[in-house]
Parts: sequence; structure tokens; C-alpha cells
Amino acid sequence: MTILRRGSAWLLYLALLVPVSLLAATADHSQFKALQRPFASGEDVTRACLRCHTEAAKQVMATRHWTWDYTNPDTGQRLGKKTMLNGFCIGDRSNEAFCQSCHVGYGWKDASFDFSDESKVDCLACHNTGNYVKLAGLAGHPPLVRTETSPGSGKFAEPVDLAAVARNIGVTSRRTCGTCHYYGGGGDGVKHGDLDSSLNDPPRSLDIHMSSDGPDFSCSTCHVADQHKIAGSRISVTAADPHAPILRGERSARNPSTCQSCHGERPHKASVVHASRLNDHTRTLACQTCHIPTFARGGVPTKMAWDWSTVGRLDSEGKPFLTRNAKGHVIYDSRKGDFVLGEDVVPNYVWFDGTVTYVQPDTRIDPSSRVPINVFHGTAGAANARIWPVKTFHSRQPYDRVHMTLLVPHTAIPDDTALWYNFDWAKALQAGADATGAPYSGQYGFVDTSMLWPITHMVAPKEQALDCAQCHSSQSRLAAVPGIWLPGKERNSLLDTLGFSLAGLALLGVLVHGLLRIVAHQRRRRY
Repeated sequence: MTILRRGSAWLLYLALLVPVSLLAATADHSQFKALQRPFASGEDVTRACLRCHTEAAKQVMATRHWTWDYTNPDTGQRLGKKTMLNGFCIGDRSNEAFCQSCHVGYGWKDASFDFSDESKVDCLACHNTGNYVKLAGLAGHPPLVRTETSPGSGKFAEPVDLAAVARNIGVTSRRTCGTCHYYGGGGDGVKHGDLDSSLNDPPRSLDIHMSSDGPDFSCSTCHVADQHKIAGSRISVTAADPHAPILRGERSARNPSTCQSCHGERPHKASVVHASRLNDHTRTLACQTCHIPTFARGGVPTKMAWDWSTVGRLDSEGKPFLTRNAKGHVIYDSRKGDFVLGEDVVPNYVWFDGTVTYVQPDTRIDPSSRVPINVFHGTAGAANARIWPVKTFHSRQPYDRVHMTLLVPHTAIPDDTALWYNFDWAKALQAGADATGAPYSGQYGFVDTSMLWPITHMVAPKEQALDCAQCHSSQSRLAAVPGIWLPGKERNSLLDTLGFSLAGLALLGVLVHGLLRIVAHQRRRRY
């Protein structure tokens, strides 16, 4: 058997890390005859794609990216963007033509959308290499004529050359995924906190995996696709994965997007004693807890709070306005209300076993206290639970004062009932209820809510990971986490007294022993 030298082994290891996106393609789409013509619509492009990629649309249509609908097998809850509620834009029902600019399809503007029509699948959304945009308000279609980006904005998007985009398609990239995932909640970095446009070309200090000074991972390096089904999701999280790395090419039922799928459960390789201590922490802590010290640290702020109750303030001329902070970021919008922004934010920490339950459209709430829109479950010390970093987002949003349910407002489509255009909550909430089919009493108020978001991107280099004192001290980051005892943080007066007494006795013993040796030595010299 030939044994690889150390240098050759490292070359092989680095070769295995090269993302598929960097390998040479086997087809040049700019040469395909079917693409050498103008296209009248996105659907026409898809029909051309399906002449070769015959199964692609069927595969996409079996994914959550297409259905926006998912039933959690563990909780039985129906989830997905189609029905889920949040504290940001609240819900997409009645606002589909606006929100579905981030759907991988064309034409979803209301409940009449045909989810079985393969031509409605948008191949270009994920596989474009540039010069492709889907404007909010066009129901997932790209602009084919010069179009104002939002009514009255005075800003315009030029028409997309569908043929040129189709002839230059490629594999997915951070930019294509980020076109939607960076901008969820209404703007760059708004929702997640660990996903924003700074990750398009991050320095090593921002993300060790995605930096071009490192392995330059694309999203799909970790979020591996199988028949267009993407591994890893915030609504179906693998919180603990106590196993060895997955061998490249291995067919495994495990989630390939976990840290352990590459690094294993005992990844630290420093000095034997120190590495062993660090590796013992993986039984309690998620990797992200130490290796993502803060989020939103790429220069893009994230929303930490959103108050919908202040919508509708107008300037002296009766027109909507924006207020910006010293950095130029919007902190009040007449259409949306007040915002609290955060940068370089220290996460909160919770026990998490991967189970999340959500407030549903028909869930009765208690408006006398803050309503958790989602709850991360996990028992301290359980084998399937780890302490995870999270973004805690606060909102103040509308609810039905009779039915005690959260309400979805109609906001974004220009008409007489849209909140952003008439600032009439009564009309907007009635239109939203009509679209969702939810009962609405006509009496509304505003309730404080909270929502947790797992932090798992913006992984810092090991030199920037948390040090011991950031947890093992009186100012511990984990002070609010229940069910743990941290040396350096916890104090017990009896134990302290006993410990210091024993230490004092030990010191006294050393001093007495030393004194006796000196006396004995002097006596020997004398005699």
C-alpha cells in the first residue's frame, strides 16, 4: 500500500474542499440553439429549460421552496411561509403579489395560483449569474419593461434580458441564495441577523467558511441539494449531532449542514489537556455558541424590534416620511412603524433540542404579557439538547381583541384597503382576514410579541472564538441559561469558606514544613 506523504495528504484534503461551483461545467448554455432567441416571459424560458432538464420542475415542485408549506412530523404543526406568522411583515396572505418576488415561481398573486404548472417554476431565480431581478409587486415575474420599483419612488428597474440571462446560467451562489434569504422581513439583514449582503464577499474575520481568503464556500457546500431539496432549515433544525464527520460521498441520513458533519463531535486538536476540555464542552454547547461571538457584524444592521402600532404618522404636509439614524439607517417609516436596529449583537442563549413550536393563526393568545410567536424547546442536560445562540426579536403587532388571535394585515398591494397606501388599520385587517379565512371581530389592538432566530452563520476564526472568562465569570454570557453550574460564575459562601480554609491550611502546612526544614538544617550544622 502506498502511503501518502504529509504534503500530498494536505493537497488531497484541500482538493476535496473545492466547491462543485469551482469545477468546470460540462455544458456551455450560450451555445444551445434553444436559447438563441428572445423570450416573451419567464415561463417561456422554463419551457426551454425543461426540454433538456426534463425532471427538474417536478423535483422543485416537491420542495418547500415551491410549496411554502410544511407539516412538522414531530409537532404536527403546519408551517411554511404560506401560513406562518411572524413579527416582521406578519404574513403574506393578501400580499402575495408583493411577497412572492422571493418565490421560485412565476405568477403567484393569490389563491388561484396553479402549483402543478411546470412552466411556472423559475429556474433563473437560483441559477442566474447576474442581471436578473424580480421586483416586489410583480407576483414573482421579472420586469420586462422599464418599471418603477415601488409606486411613487421615482426609482426604476430596467427590463431583464431573459435570453441573455438564460445563456449565462450557472450553479447557485451566495448571491443568488442571498437575493431572498438576506432580504427577508423587508430589507437587507432585517430578519435573521446572521444573513445579510456582507456575506457576498466576506472577510475572513466575518465568516471563516465563506471568505475568499478561506475555502470560499457557497451556501450549497453545506446546504447540500438532493433532487432540489435543500438540507438545513430553521423550521427543522438538527440541534445536536454527536457523531463523527460524514465521509465525502457517503449516503447518510444525517443532516449535512451541521458543523459535526464536517468537523465531528470532538474537533479541537490543540494541546492534549486543553483540547480534551474543549471537546468535553460539545456535550453541552452548540459549536455556534463559542464560534459566533456576535451577529450582524458585517456592517449591515439587523432589526431587533418593530412597533407596528406607530404606523401612519404623517409630516406637516400630510405625507408619509422616513426618519434615519446617524448612520443613515431607517428607524421610522410611516408605512411600517418604529424600528430598533442592532449591529455586532451578543446573542441570547437557550437550551435547544431542535423542536420549535409556533403560534398558529387560530392560537388563542394572552395579550396581558408578551406573546412568544415561537418557542425553542430543550431540557437542560438532555442528550439531544445543546445551548444555542439566538437572536431575540421583539414586535408590537395587531391582534383580535375578541377572538384573541394574531391578525394578518393587508399591506403591500396598492388598493383602497392596503395599509401602506391608506393607513387605515380597520380596512387592512378586514382585507387580511378575508384573504386568510380567519374570523375577525372588527375590534383590534396591539400586543407585544417575541420571536427567536437561530444563529448559525458568520462563523469567526478560532482566534475570535469566546474565551473561558466570557462564560466562567460573574459576568457570564450564560447567566440566564437554566440548569447549569459554571465554575467562576456560581458562588456558594459555605463552599468558598471551605475552599479558602483548605487552601489556607495547605499554605500554612507548606510554611511550617519549610520552617521545620530550616530549623533542622541549622541544628545539623551546629552539631
